[in-house]
Amino acid sequence: MELKKLINECTAYDFKLMLEEKKPKSWLKSVSAFANGLGGSLFFGIDNDGAVKGLDDVQYVCESVSSKIRDYMDPLPEVEMIPHEFNGLHILQLKVVAGHYTPYYYVGDGQRIAFVRIGDESLPATAEQMVRLVLKGSNKTYDSLRTNYKSDDYSFTILANTFKARIHQEWNKKFLLSFGLVTNTGNLTNAGALFADDCPLWQSRLYCTRWDGTAKGDAINDEEFTGNVLMLLREAMNFVKSNTRKGWEKLPDGRKNKP
Repeated sequence: MELKKLINECTAYDFKLMLEEKKPKSWLKSVSAFANGLGGSLFFGIDNDGAVKGLDDVQYVCESVSSKIRDYMDPLPEVEMIPHEFNGLHILQLKVVAGHYTPYYYVGDGQRIAFVRIGDESLPATAEQMVRLVLKGSNKTYDSLRTNYKSDDYSFTILANTFKARIHQEWNKKFLLSFGLVTNTGNLTNAGALFADDCPLWQSRLYCTRWDGTAKGDAINDEEFTGNVLMLLREAMNFVKSNTRKGWEKLPDGRKNKP
């Protein structure tokens, strides 16, 4: 990494002019966000405009950063502290590795908060984001979670026909398990529920609207669809086709299409 290529704060970088020892949350929230996301680096000794100002005592900052992380982070993220010299000025790079045991919390001031990186900001995770972090930390996805629906009560004719048409291979019921649509105990996963012919999830819905012009003014036509996710995809494509005008202009030697 070349420091001269660091221009602005972004998703992967955060700049701190100095170490705020009395306000550790001001920079530990970025440590939490980086660990909960794709990783990233904090650079101490650089202002918000990307100008290198330097640190008076890099060794002291390094020791203090380590101490604050131990005191205020749970679980402890994997970090690396790298000193740099730029035009005679010393700065410290705190490199945070993307964590496997999410969520990583800032714990202090009576608070326990997990942060996520949104653009160039570190913000408290929403309820939905917390669910994703917990699932990520347990090496699970929402689609793979078991439901209470028994697979024997549902059919997968739409999926089987689509599979055969696209793969040119006969459908086998054992694919349900290998695709993660059912569990070993015979229950549908969330993904399996979405692909079942009679999808039991009321949240599997699609809204389609055709508007007058390019701005959302008056609606010309709208439809609502529910059920199997493959049917939703098919209905969406049909809605677009049926609501796409296919006019043409007559020319002396032919015509010009005007969709």
